Amino acid sequence: MSADFLLFLIVGFVAIAAATAMLFSRSALYAALFLITNFGAVAVLYLLLNAPFLAMVQISVYAGAIMVRFLFVIMLVGAERRGREPEAPTLRWQRPLAIVLAIVLVVQAAYVFITRAAAGPAPAETVDAGPLSIGKTLIGSYLLPFEVIAIVLLAAMVGAVVLTRERS
Repeated sequence: MSADFLLFLIVGFVAIAAATAMLFSRSALYAALFLITNFGAVAVLYLLLNAPFLAMVQISVYAGAIMVRFLFVIMLVGAERRGREPEAPTLRWQRPLAIVLAIVLVVQAAYVFITRAAAGPAPAETVDAGPLSIGKTLIGSYLLPFEVIAIVLLAAMVGAVVLTRERS
């Protein structure tokens, strides 16, 4: 077992543990901090894939700028105070639907895992992960989704400010 593979297993476990802890965290603030941990682990995985530019983008953009914005919205909206209020009753159909969707997800994952394992590993291909090729891909093939995401993020920030405004 090589050192890279061992490091991959450790970092992969940290990423999965942080994502699981984020999902089951009762505090929105702790969930955001677990998400930052997950972003850091994903950045290390990018480094293992010889993509240092993507690793630094992961840290600076996602773990840095976007998570600071999330934490700002959590504090601005007061999600921590609202979490202490009594829980609203859940709808009856939510639990059976969640169970059915979880079963579908597990069956799909098992199918993909079994069919991919039977086919053998895919041949490794070299991918240019430099800033120039990423920029050309974003501005070329993915310009519309890139702009839509920018508009959605702007709308989310405006919505957070409107929700927290004092009523006169």
